[in-house]
Amino acid sequence: MALIDELQELRTTGLESIAASDDLAGLEAVRVALLGKKGSLTGVLRGLGALAADERPAAGKVSNEVRQALEEALADREAVFSASALERRLTAEAVDVTLPGRRRAPGRQHLIEKVTREISDIFIGLGYRIAEGPEVELDYYNFTALNTPPDHPARNASDTFYVEDLSGDAATVAGESDVLLRTQTSPVQVRVMENSTPPIYILAPGKVYRRDVADPSHLPQFTQIEGLVVDEGITFGDLKGTLEHFAHEMFGPDRAVRLRPHFFPFTEPSAEVDVSCHLCNGAGCRMCKGSGWLEVLGCGMVDPNVFGYVGIDPERYSGFAFGMGAERIAALKYGVPDLRHFIESDMRFLRQF
Repeated sequence: MALIDELQELRTTGLESIAASDDLAGLEAVRVALLGKKGSLTGVLRGLGALAADERPAAGKVSNEVRQALEEALADREAVFSASALERRLTAEAVDVTLPGRRRAPGRQHLIEKVTREISDIFIGLGYRIAEGPEVELDYYNFTALNTPPDHPARNASDTFYVEDLSGDAATVAGESDVLLRTQTSPVQVRVMENSTPPIYILAPGKVYRRDVADPSHLPQFTQIEGLVVDEGITFGDLKGTLEHFAHEMFGPDRAVRLRPHFFPFTEPSAEVDVSCHLCNGAGCRMCKGSGWLEVLGCGMVDPNVFGYVGIDPERYSGFAFGMGAERIAALKYGVPDLRHFIESDMRFLRQF
């Protein structure tokens, strides 16, 4: 029968083509040429309909045997190619476990975080606790409850970031919005006094925001650390002794400390605290601008008006507050001339600490 002979010949040539294929792509081309919709076997099988009824069973059996033989050969050849490809991949991706590993540089604590924790540890050792509050604050807590008058320059939009109205209206400006990014961590003190009964000994570190252009001595965002004490019988002497202890712990026992009269809306009397310059030991140099002193922080006795906002009896209780910038403390302690170094992420600078 001519059709059966043609099928047998197709099996022989097909198996030879499969065995001669060099890769998976070539093998796929052979499969399509033999078994595809327009393949050789498909074309031969179309002739089954023209056979006599008694010839069709024998021809159908042979066609099935041919198809099965070709499919098995294709599968076997594909398995060979797949195994070879896997072996090449494993060889290419092999890892020599005997080679020394690549040591990753360990992470380091940022200098500002390090200084903030160091300051916190000093005051925790004196019995203070850490207090926190929101960075998006109300005008009342940031200014009003701290005895800041309505016409104070710090309340201007040129100094403070006011928050846009959440209703989606145009951006608000000072005087039209009572929501802002806190300019100090003093609002934390007000919130603690509102919800606590003296005695109060807290330290409030956190980020604050001001409309300052970044320069060697100013940053628009920095870390402020403020302290508050409210108790019976607190005097300015307690404030002075506390800050002298802090300065000696932070900068060294040989550093001299002085307090200069100053003004802050929420403390009276108020002072600024200086320590002797570590470069010239008070003789005067470029670092201290010839004065022999470096300004460290501001402080003062809590103004009785502030107690009035939080319901604390100023006749029974007194207290003091102080505030400092962690960036400034770090700059003074480690001799960093430009605060911008702390935010530029230059690893050559940061790795020094």
